Amino acid sequence: MTTAIPPSASENRRLKRVLELDARWSAKLNLSQRIGVLRNLLRFLAHSGDSWFMIPVMGLVWLAGDGLWKWRMLVMFVAVCITALTAVGLKRLIGRSRPAGDWGLIYRSTDPHSFPSGHAARMAMLAILTLALGPWWLCLLFFLWAPLVMLARVAMGVHYLSDVIGGAVLGVAFGIAFVLIL
Repeated sequence: MTTAIPPSASENRRLKRVLELDARWSAKLNLSQRIGVLRNLLRFLAHSGDSWFMIPVMGLVWLAGDGLWKWRMLVMFVAVCITALTAVGLKRLIGRSRPAGDWGLIYRSTDPHSFPSGHAARMAMLAILTLALGPWWLCLLFFLWAPLVMLARVAMGVHYLSDVIGGAVLGVAFGIAFVLIL
């Protein structure tokens, strides 16, 4: 049996500095207290990556689509579920609290942990997955939409910048894994 070596004082100081820098950059990107069109657009984008929004849309496309679209939506649905469960598990394991704020009370009450961002993981995974699933315009849509959702999550104050970066890395890894499985 091996024992974990506790981090040294210098490692703890480095981590603390990185987290402070992350909080500062995230605070500069936070536009949740602004009023106007930009805030409304960011609110929409922040919610547009929600599972409760995406899964019904996938269901409608599955119902209306032909065999290829049914297969695409089934693959995307399974991939979204696996990615979401993994992100939630990691969030609970890591336990990093969300940034302080008033916007996103649903997220704050149902999922108080922020790292990694499940929205970022889901969107990055779908962007990579659509490279294999096609069509080209859906791939383009996700490659444009994914970073907008990620930035909106930080701008609305429900994630730190590192949360969406970590989520994106997780999503890319899962996207590649799903592509290799196909």
